[in-house]
Amino acid sequence: MYMTQGLHRSMQQRPQQVAIRYEGKEITYAQLGDRVARLAGALRGLGVQDGDRVAMFALNCARYVEYYMAVPWAGAVLNPVNIRWSAAEILYSLEDSGTGVLIVDENFKDVATAVAADCKHLRHVIYAGDGETPPGMLSYEALIADAEPIEDRYRHGGDLAGIFYTGGTTGFPKGVMLSHAGLLSSATNAIMFGLTSKDARVAMVMPLFHLAMFSSINIQMMVGGSIIAVPSFDPGKLLQTISDTRATEMLLAPTMFQMLIDWLERNPDRAASLDLSSLTHLRYGASPMSLTLLQRARAAFPNAGFAQGYGMTEMSPVVTVLGPEHHNEESLANGRMGSVGVPAFTVEIRIVDPEGREVPRGTVGEITVRGPGVMLGYWNKPEATADAIRDGWMHTGDGGYMDEDGFLFLKDRIKDMIISGGENVYSAEVENALASHPDVSQSAVIGVPHERWGEAVHAVIVPKPGTQPTLESIQAHCRTRIAGYKIPRSVELRESLPTSGVGKVLKAELRKSHQR
Repeated sequence: MYMTQGLHRSMQQRPQQVAIRYEGKEITYAQLGDRVARLAGALRGLGVQDGDRVAMFALNCARYVEYYMAVPWAGAVLNPVNIRWSAAEILYSLEDSGTGVLIVDENFKDVATAVAADCKHLRHVIYAGDGETPPGMLSYEALIADAEPIEDRYRHGGDLAGIFYTGGTTGFPKGVMLSHAGLLSSATNAIMFGLTSKDARVAMVMPLFHLAMFSSINIQMMVGGSIIAVPSFDPGKLLQTISDTRATEMLLAPTMFQMLIDWLERNPDRAASLDLSSLTHLRYGASPMSLTLLQRARAAFPNAGFAQGYGMTEMSPVVTVLGPEHHNEESLANGRMGSVGVPAFTVEIRIVDPEGREVPRGTVGEITVRGPGVMLGYWNKPEATADAIRDGWMHTGDGGYMDEDGFLFLKDRIKDMIISGGENVYSAEVENALASHPDVSQSAVIGVPHERWGEAVHAVIVPKPGTQPTLESIQAHCRTRIAGYKIPRSVELRESLPTSGVGKVLKAELRKSHQR
């Protein structure tokens, strides 16, 4: 298996099919293949050799998709840059990986210039923006125009395909090394679960540096569907894009779904002018979605089948899938809709205790996984690799249990579990209870130091506009839904929650103000 496999197939089978739609322009698979082969040729002309690292620092665009295909075509290794990072974190990732070429768009050219001045490994900066190329940079379009297309290098199987840096919010990030076979095998799961088709038009709005979006690109390359590149998330603009392009699919974080639904409710006249009936497949991931929000989403997009993917960068990224057949009233009643689904076709799961022994069904333990998607390791971090991968099993750091029918229920990150008075409290369970409070827009639950109980449950809440929920109202609401020891003992109101580039709440940031 190799990263460009799907592109080769679609170039042959669907050459005139639109591969990418971006800002009113269309690129067919035949055109994409030519541009990818020329960009690969340009990279080789700049001295890029097999295994060399090439980075991309940009908003979502057609050129980002070209980058994802051209780098492996050239035999090199991908290194997408998190657009939310500080300059120091970006510099660290480029230096740590020994990246020699950086491609940047107009949005980040100034940061890239500053980083490049301090990065000893970086040999070339390519400007993939519109307008005049900044001094010291090479023109992306000129390189493609001047280069001859080259044959695919066909690196494959266990060869390193990309270094995907994860973390960086509580310390410098770790580079996750993923193989060609791992990435392709993971992407095939969406096809095997029936979550896409050759007629798909996928709106890609989550940042393309995120591995879930790269997986979405791989999926569309394989089936010959169309990618609609959306530069950034704006609820109104995204909904208009869906209406205009007749998009059929989309993957969003739960926080994004909430903002879309809130926009529809706040703007009924504009919402009435939109035709969203084309949406047939909606996927959510990156963090848990409360059942309250999920029910609102299903009501807002009644023509769409919903699916959830649970995964992690270290697994390329898919671990489990909860398909549309389990997003219905029956699954709501039997609790299945509250699970993260069943193991993906290429994944095996075990729930283990701290000693690595498998626990009985229904017992909470650490989720461990194995399969071809398991990372090759952390770049330059053999000790961290050995701690994460033991006897071929990836230890996820997530706590959960599996029921008798093989459905996985995610409880919490092991490190986010709150131990209060000797009882385990899973923050996700408390957050799910808070989600149905009429005054709560968003919430995050953390443990804070307590002299008597060790830790106390603390809720950080973003109120709905015009409301001011009190501790008493929060506790009364939760008392009918969860056990007494799980009820928040304190509440903090905020205008917003700190989140990562893909909508995950950064609980480490919330804990900082409570550290002793």
